[in-house]
Amino acid sequence: MRAAVLQLSAQGMSSTKLYNYIRIASKQGVKVLLLGEYILNPFFKELQNLSSSMIQEQAEHQIKVLKELANSYKMTIIAPLVIVKKGKIYKTVAKFSPTSTAYYQQQLLINYPHWNEEKFFANEQKAIEAPLMFKVDGFKFALMSGFELHFDEMFTQISSKGVDCILLPSVSTFDSYERWKTVILSRAFTHNCYILRANRIGEYADKEHNWNFYGDSLLASPNGELLEHLGNKEELMIVDMSHSEVLHARKSWGFKEMIQRRDSL
Repeated sequence: MRAAVLQLSAQGMSSTKLYNYIRIASKQGVKVLLLGEYILNPFFKELQNLSSSMIQEQAEHQIKVLKELANSYKMTIIAPLVIVKKGKIYKTVAKFSPTSTAYYQQQLLINYPHWNEEKFFANEQKAIEAPLMFKVDGFKFALMSGFELHFDEMFTQISSKGVDCILLPSVSTFDSYERWKTVILSRAFTHNCYILRANRIGEYADKEHNWNFYGDSLLASPNGELLEHLGNKEELMIVDMSHSEVLHARKSWGFKEMIQRRDSL
């Protein structure tokens, strides 16, 4: 499976870079392209100052563009989007395939005083459900937001689903560089699957904080190894993943087998 991460800053209504990079990725045989959070929409703190009608206009424009790109280049594009339904604002991750579109509504949102997405967005609060899962050429993906990676309950939902790769769009900032890398590699190892993380770049500043989005988009292996990563610049990262490598890691470490034996007792 050949996939790619497009590491960008916020693009607003402009689609030029998307067209250019997706054209390059297509020529390289990429089947799945992942974008970071708050690339197609303004950052959360900026959204708070926009009207819902303006947010909706942006979302409708981006959805139209991404549907066209997915269809034209026969590629599945994973893009975090802020959308508006009946006047309410939702934080989602959209999957644009050549033939269909699906939306995953983020289940767990940041709720800290300086960054309270849970209060701002209308996402439903309910019992944790399985995230969006799908296959491309027989390779199975699960999709969750960066913040959701912290919660064991998310992994409980996919532990028996045979997922080859978790797609992880994120918006990591402040001094979290090493912590995020450690968490991602640990999750990849304990669940013996790839994790492909896309983090945005750029900055946002207000009177109290400076959000420095540092990039470091990466690919973690099913053995918990760092296979590829980017710096803090705009860049396209193309990676190859193997279903047989996932199976080999699971057989070597035997984590799932150990649990399955006990479940049958």
